[in-house]
Amino acid sequence: MTTLQNDTFLKALMRQPTDYTPVWMMRQAGRYLPEYRESRKTAGSFMDLCMNAQFATEVTLQPLDRYPELDAAILFSDILTVPDAMGLGLSFEAGEGPKFERTLQQEADIKQLSVPDMAKLQYVFDAVSSIRKALNGRVPLIGFSGSPWTLATYMVEGKGGTDFLNTKKMAYARPDLLHHILEVNAQTIIQYLNAQIAAGAQAVMIFDSWGGALSHNAYKEFSLNYMQKIVAGLTKTAEGKVVPSIVFTKGGALWLEAQAAIGADALGLDWTVDIGQARARVGNKVALQGNMDPAILLSTPEAIEKEVASILASYGHGHGHVFNLGHGITQWTPPENAGAMLAAVKKLSKAYHL
Repeated sequence: MTTLQNDTFLKALMRQPTDYTPVWMMRQAGRYLPEYRESRKTAGSFMDLCMNAQFATEVTLQPLDRYPELDAAILFSDILTVPDAMGLGLSFEAGEGPKFERTLQQEADIKQLSVPDMAKLQYVFDAVSSIRKALNGRVPLIGFSGSPWTLATYMVEGKGGTDFLNTKKMAYARPDLLHHILEVNAQTIIQYLNAQIAAGAQAVMIFDSWGGALSHNAYKEFSLNYMQKIVAGLTKTAEGKVVPSIVFTKGGALWLEAQAAIGADALGLDWTVDIGQARARVGNKVALQGNMDPAILLSTPEAIEKEVASILASYGHGHGHVFNLGHGITQWTPPENAGAMLAAVKKLSKAYHL
């Protein structure tokens, strides 16, 4: 593999000294970019983009070509490729988001659930290899998956963003059934992420988008425990280098201390927590990634720079901070505002690394 020209992101995840705070954006290849919208139109659908290595490579590189300040690329894919490979029938309805044809609500269906053949996800690994080759050492490539709990909510409810009543009912009334789903998901994700690493991913991230919907005890039992299992099962080195792992629970600031103890190298933060306080709470055990509210990118370059300055000042001097949004960039973001954020991070962060 080509030598990495910019390893600032990987160094920050390992809390090593860097010259500035590295930055990337969750969902950085997406609908806010006109070039992405063109590619999606040509491909035909979202899944056609994901399942074609050439298209997945093209859209992964688009933000890097537009914004030279980016310090990492992230695989263009979706967390729901995993339950789709389990035979639940994924589709994306225009303007409605993802839906599953079959849901896991009957005991018989749940007990039949098993780890799928990774060959069904070969298109993802092909995309990783293709992207890695196309990057040619510019920046590191991040692979990712959803968390077992987050995937389970889609698998039980059939769609995202609900009140999760069916999933929570199962958690309280039949925890044995939910634990079966979560265990199968965890074992699948270990294989899935390790295959991404084998194909060329240089860091991996677990997205627990809906962990914040759980109660205090339920979060640890049904979400964190399974993420800990995944982190323990990950390939730790590839190509002679450490492969860092990031865990991100949206709405998970209540449990940062517990998250910092599961063995991941970094924690993602949403915008509801002060990053300086988060740093004090985790005691520099892990790097922190975050945590600007994506909605601020709808405002003005002046407001964006002010917020960047505030977050950098809150984290303070020293290493172990990867600047990012607190969740994915919204499709209504003017591309020049994303550029203003990236430029501000590059300009202002150097002072904290002297």
